[in-house]
Amino acid sequence: MTAARTRHWWPASAAALALLAPRAAFAHPGAVAGPDSIWRQWGASPAELLLLLGPALWYWAGLRRLRGGARRGRAVSGARAASFSAGMLVLALALASPLDAMAEALFSAHMVQHLLLVAVAAPLCVAGAPLVPMLWAVPRGGRRALGAWWRGRANVRRVVHLATEPGVVFVAHMLALWFWHFPVPYQAALASPSLHAAEHASFFGTALLFWWAVLAPAGRRRVGEGGAILLVGGTLMQSGVLGAVLMFARAPWYPAHAGGARAWGMTPLADQQLAGLLMWIPASVVYMGAAAWLFIGWMRRGEGGDGASRRIDCRTRVLEQPTYRDLPHELHECADASPRIPSLAPHAAAGLGRVAAIDVERSRAR
Repeated sequence: MTAARTRHWWPASAAALALLAPRAAFAHPGAVAGPDSIWRQWGASPAELLLLLGPALWYWAGLRRLRGGARRGRAVSGARAASFSAGMLVLALALASPLDAMAEALFSAHMVQHLLLVAVAAPLCVAGAPLVPMLWAVPRGGRRALGAWWRGRANVRRVVHLATEPGVVFVAHMLALWFWHFPVPYQAALASPSLHAAEHASFFGTALLFWWAVLAPAGRRRVGEGGAILLVGGTLMQSGVLGAVLMFARAPWYPAHAGGARAWGMTPLADQQLAGLLMWIPASVVYMGAAAWLFIGWMRRGEGGDGASRRIDCRTRVLEQPTYRDLPHELHECADASPRIPSLAPHAAAGLGRVAAIDVERSRAR
């Protein structure tokens, strides 16, 4: 990626971080934000500030380092950098804008916040290919140490592999969504900042894993496009069912929002019905759009687009290696495929060339 393209997305990223000023300067603890005071509720708590700034700065540091190499810089395109910046902006709007204070008063606003976390910010961040720049933000010695540690921890690899299985991720995301909308845990989270943070972390964390399984580059996901479409369809259905249950309930589930609803001129039941409608319709549009995008990509690859997808996969595999020793078998498959798919040759040669260079360095050291 060129320097101009990287600089182009720094203003959007800086705008997201500007929203993260400590909330203490704006908020009024214990008060329900009404229409007359809502626009003064800007900022983030110290914990939110740390969790939002850390990954963002880590990503941009790695992106800057990747930009230093012409071949490496192409691993994260301008579109991917833009996607990650947009995801961070949406995340900041969900957690550090007046929406967060409004969510403490209205269940419908809380639902908007949750949907921004799981259906907008999470897929945008995943589409930004965060693993590559975050890995390259680590110094070379650290990457090699990380690679050595990872190869020597078979049990850790098995746990990570199990935790990221598409079926496991789907169930975990579904359980998080339903559990935190039951009245008792939901109202407990409203009353406890730590539980509220755990709620948001479980929503966003399981959503990241879900979208990672769905949006992983072709050839890397452990579920094909057909399976990814089924996962998206299953999530669409279960979130739609929850939305319908909330919308057609005959009594409000969350008495803690009664005062906030009245401050905004709504009844608690109307507030809950609006929240159910938001989960049912807008969220369904997002998941249907994701399923359509996957289906179109599937059809295109079936018509001969396999070379482009394998080229992207090969390039990403080269750059994601914490150490250039023991590169995965797939890299050698890229090299074997180079005569059949000429566009793969530069990326396969780059990866194997890196291995050869390190072998030379080691021979000289001896």
